[in-house]
Amino acid sequence: MLLELDCGNTLIKWRLLDQEGRVRDGDMAPDLVELQRLLGGQEREIRGCRLVSVRSSEETQVVVDQLASWLKLHPELARPARCLAGVSNGYEDYTRLGMDRWLALVAGYDLCRKACVVIDLGTAVTVDYVDASGQHLGGYIAPGSKLLRAGLVRHTRLIRYEGVPRGERDISTPGRGTAEAVEHGCDLMLAGFVREQLRIAHEVVGTGMVVILTGGDAERMAEFLPEGCHVIGDLVFRGLALACPMEPV
Repeated sequence: MLLELDCGNTLIKWRLLDQEGRVRDGDMAPDLVELQRLLGGQEREIRGCRLVSVRSSEETQVVVDQLASWLKLHPELARPARCLAGVSNGYEDYTRLGMDRWLALVAGYDLCRKACVVIDLGTAVTVDYVDASGQHLGGYIAPGSKLLRAGLVRHTRLIRYEGVPRGERDISTPGRGTAEAVEHGCDLMLAGFVREQLRIAHEVVGTGMVVILTGGDAERMAEFLPEGCHVIGDLVFRGLALACPMEPV
């Protein structure tokens, strides 16, 4: 089997692929110790490992060394590149573009081979534009829904509340309590930001573009956008496969 890792700042997303490339298992873990527990002995079947990391080079090397010692193999690490799978990095210093963003936008373009906008709705919201030729045109970074709420709670003394279940919210109606007011307000801010990105994208890359959403809030934000948006949860892993091609064994 093939083990794939997406090492964020606090959590490690992981999944196992079988010989046919199908996802056999997957979850999130705070560290490799917990990952080993979650695998429950499946590591004995792992014959390859690839990973992407947004951590510092020192922290990433620790993870690579631990994996090598644990799995008795050499993990493949995705690294910055000027070009990958037909996409040209648009940053002035290509090494400064976050690897998760880079892999997501490369995977997005690889899936459609058309002008596209890739929006990752996680802890932070990242937006990247790619034109029809595969040229990355840059993008935007903004706080995601969790950061918006946390900022209000942290910096406003009187805003204290228990969250409202998301399935019971209609953000188009004014909140009739602090919880609803904050939850609806933050969701509207995020939805407004994403809608504005689509307007800008039409100007930057033209009509006929493909809109791709990924990240934890992707499905929820898709409800507030025009039909035709594609929600792809494993976009970073798809990009990782392009950066570090390996056959599941």
